[in-house]
Amino acid sequence: MNGNWRIGLLVAGLLWPLTVHATEFSGRVVGISDGDTLTVQTDGGRWVRVRLAGIDAPEHDQPYGTAATRSLAALALNRTVRVRKVAEDDYGRVVGVVVAGGRDLDAEQVRRGMAWVYRQYARSRRLYALEAEAKRARRGLWADSNPIPPWDWRHGGKTSTPSPSASFQCGAKRTCGEMASCEEARFYLDRCGVKRLDRDKDGVPCEALCR
Repeated sequence: MNGNWRIGLLVAGLLWPLTVHATEFSGRVVGISDGDTLTVQTDGGRWVRVRLAGIDAPEHDQPYGTAATRSLAALALNRTVRVRKVAEDDYGRVVGVVVAGGRDLDAEQVRRGMAWVYRQYARSRRLYALEAEAKRARRGLWADSNPIPPWDWRHGGKTSTPSPSASFQCGAKRTCGEMASCEEARFYLDRCGVKRLDRDKDGVPCEALCR
């Protein structure tokens, strides 16, 4: 390989941090790392870590990080999925579109307010539309007045405008009849895991308050 080719490949690598491979595989989800990463045991027996393409979920130490992880687990853990691999990231993970039960997991996480559209990579108009819908409905992380995107959180931008949710405490309430506001209902569903508040499992608690 001559020097010009070497320089060309180096430049290409700097301009495009993901190695693209458009392939598909299926398997069973055996682990959930966070709200946008899971582990699939393929039909061939390999274990593959998969990062959902086009979204970025809250970090573990970030508000709604636990809720986002729990949401993805409810959608995919122990289920058979189909993965359309579109790239590999710098950590060796597959970046792909994952479908479980006919639903795109990246789109569903955004629709539920459990992830942002990852602006650096996402090109899907549908994802942006779902994010706008979740924001209008104040689902999930959008219940906070000033949620911090994970890409800012990772770089130290961990301050936000205080939210009334700071006064809520897990364990104090369990039913929709006890909730004084939609924000309170969202807190108990997303932060505390009180699933009875979302009986139809659409991501919206206590419809009488939040519709």
